[in-house]
Amino acid sequence: MGLFNKLKEPVFLKENSNAEIQLTELQKLEPFLNSEGQTKIRQDIKFLEYGIAGEKNIIFELKNSHIPMYILHDIYLELGDLSAQIDFLVFTRKICFVIECKNLYGDIEINNTGDFIRSVEVGGKRKKEGIYSPITQNQRHLELMKEICLDRKNNRFIKYLVEKGFYDFNKSIVVLANPKTVLNAKYAKKEIKEKVIRADQLITYIKETCKQSKAAEESDEGLLTWANSYLNLHKEIVKDYTHKYDSYRVDKYISQIFEEESAVSDVSEIMNLENKAKHNNLIEEIKDETIEINEIITSGIETQKIDLKDREKQVVNMLGTKATEGEAEECVYTENIEDSVIFLELKAYRLTKSREERIKPYYIYNDSQLKDLIIKMPKTKDELNSIAGFGEAKVKKYGNDILKIIEKYL
Repeated sequence: MGLFNKLKEPVFLKENSNAEIQLTELQKLEPFLNSEGQTKIRQDIKFLEYGIAGEKNIIFELKNSHIPMYILHDIYLELGDLSAQIDFLVFTRKICFVIECKNLYGDIEINNTGDFIRSVEVGGKRKKEGIYSPITQNQRHLELMKEICLDRKNNRFIKYLVEKGFYDFNKSIVVLANPKTVLNAKYAKKEIKEKVIRADQLITYIKETCKQSKAAEESDEGLLTWANSYLNLHKEIVKDYTHKYDSYRVDKYISQIFEEESAVSDVSEIMNLENKAKHNNLIEEIKDETIEINEIITSGIETQKIDLKDREKQVVNMLGTKATEGEAEECVYTENIEDSVIFLELKAYRLTKSREERIKPYYIYNDSQLKDLIIKMPKTKDELNSIAGFGEAKVKKYGNDILKIIEKYL
């Protein structure tokens, strides 16, 4: 070990996980399903919560290990048609541990052929069932990592060295994170036993394996470079966790609205669009989704202006003769902001961009920020940047489009 190494404790270079996002998505969707769908999604939520709890147990163990190492959580790697979702990559000074977390309920038996058998109590009876081998699953992850390493090497001799020594520096380990799980591996082969441990044994396993390794220790700089080489390959993937429940949705039309951040505000938006479309005999086209939202908005602009003028006159009467036309207009504008054409157009733009980028609409701006945007009506990027929620990155990405929409209403 280098004399000037300063790393003394574990450091997470990536700690977040898609599982938390998936859980939130399913919890939001549950009220929109029929009773059969809710039964299914609650079961999936339960299993997902098990998995998250298990990973948190491992995170706790790693954080309290006092081992100098870098950790990557929930890493997605790709090479050609191959891909792997890896629970943890733990980079110590000698070895990278590829960890597959299993928070299984029931007791686990590994027989002499390497099969995994789960035993659970069901109605007072013991039920056994085979499960897919997590060792096989994690071995595939390891194989992909090796192929990635080989793919990055051009020199044949270097490739030979990687091929020969890869498994000396990279170890697969399956961690059973449920503290209540009883592991019975007395008939399993030695090489199988060594790859399956309980969460409370993880740190001891890492220390002992590193102690037995004859590899030279990496410096702080080398260790960080090693960990970053995989972090840089990680790909953020956007998954539709709700698609499998489509057939259980109570109302497919409303479920489409669910893509927005607030079901209530989205239902209101659709109702507004429908009311405006009725004046132009377009309601059936909206439901069939055969026209663009922008066309609906354009067709309603003149009607909106007439409605606003009528409301201004009403407000002048309420405020008295001292009220100026500008004051009346501002009052009406604030009162009817969610019914205004500009509100609908900016919301339609937000929905369109979110679908293009496959992100949640409120990541672009939420309804509160949208209202603030309309009240302040910025004319430049600097003015837009001064509005809460619109930082430099967001202004750079969406600023021109937003300002073009606002300009039409100035």
